[in-house]
Amino acid sequence: MSIRTEHEELQAPGATLTATTQDAANGFMSVSANLGADIPVAKTQYTERPQLTRWVVLIGAATFATTMSQTGILRLPFQNLLKSELNVSREAMASFFAVTALAWYFKPLAGILTDSVPLLGTRRRHYLIFSAFCAAAFYLLSGIASHKYIGLVVVLVAANAMLVIGSTVAGALTVEAGQRYGATGRLTSALYVVANGCVLLGGPLGGFLAARAFGFTAATCALISLSIVPFAWWFVREPTARQKSNETWTKAKAQFSWLIRSRTMWTAAGLLFLVYIAPGFATPLYYLQTDTLKLSQQFIGTLILLGGLFGIAGSFLYAFLCPKFPLRVLLYLSVAASALGSLGYLFYRSAMAASIVESQNGLIAAFVTLALMDLAARATPRGSEALGFALMMSVLNVAQSLSDIFGSWLMDQHHVSFFKLVWLNAGTTAFVLFVIPLLPCALIERRDTTPS
Repeated sequence: MSIRTEHEELQAPGATLTATTQDAANGFMSVSANLGADIPVAKTQYTERPQLTRWVVLIGAATFATTMSQTGILRLPFQNLLKSELNVSREAMASFFAVTALAWYFKPLAGILTDSVPLLGTRRRHYLIFSAFCAAAFYLLSGIASHKYIGLVVVLVAANAMLVIGSTVAGALTVEAGQRYGATGRLTSALYVVANGCVLLGGPLGGFLAARAFGFTAATCALISLSIVPFAWWFVREPTARQKSNETWTKAKAQFSWLIRSRTMWTAAGLLFLVYIAPGFATPLYYLQTDTLKLSQQFIGTLILLGGLFGIAGSFLYAFLCPKFPLRVLLYLSVAASALGSLGYLFYRSAMAASIVESQNGLIAAFVTLALMDLAARATPRGSEALGFALMMSVLNVAQSLSDIFGSWLMDQHHVSFFKLVWLNAGTTAFVLFVIPLLPCALIERRDTTPS
């Protein structure tokens, strides 16, 4: 049984449906409604539950296909290739992941494109199919280009650009189905579960692939990307849309002008940037794990799994505390915990210690991320939710990438030891505690259950 999209069933002319994302390496996705258009919401019917289930399957399949194949999720085989075969420096490896994820920083543009420019007469179905085949082709090409650093970067930038398009359509379908059935919360929860499942699975699968020839990784990513095609072909039906819509671009331009003048939003964005720009050691840690501790790729994958599992616990902890304390308290708590938690890496000297440190870091990282996402959501101006939140996440993602490059540069060019880098990271993060009082009281003095 096929699923007809909102464009057909509700007949809302000019409706613009976009989705925004957090950083790809976390595997999280945030879905926001359109850029200001009002869409009628049909009442949920008991008889429509089977149809809603099909939407869940479609959206889950699209999320899996566009998340599981990302270089930030299946990170280990790419790290192993860069280090063992291409012999790149820490700085070059960190730059590799930052550059290949470039398209994810500009995901709002993909939303505007798919909403306003039909592909072969549709705005959803053919974008899903086209992006899947293109991503698969680029991943297969990466197996051939794996012997050259620049060639591999170019191919994977193109592959990620295709995944961004597919991910954007998945978000738009989530909004459409959620508004029709009054099930936005259930659908976004399902999307969140699938995305986090990819993060958990990415560690062990990445460890398995890293121990084998890179061609297996290229083929696996291609197959995962293609997994959405049968679902898109059978489930998505749309009426023919032959004309481009300029309304989306006009609204986006007006909202950009409004957002640029929002001091509250940029104050919050500045805090996010300061938290994540602290000299990072994600790439240096991989070199410590492989060169010093001699950990296997499979065990490193298990460490990623542990971090993901405790990250889920951190999510539940934040959900429990946010109705009880104002955001100001949670920000102080999360930033302080992040600074102190970073010092745990000073004891990262054995496999057992690595398991303990990665577990506690997963819990703290999830708590910090949710507190900052809470701040970002509150600071986004009303009426510009999709574009504003996307810009905030772009600031966060850029800071994360620059952080890893900066930490790797310090080690490669200035011979800063890993453990000195840990001290520098903790100290820089702790500095943010003095910036929190500069945030507007309206943002941080109320609890999650307090009306704004």
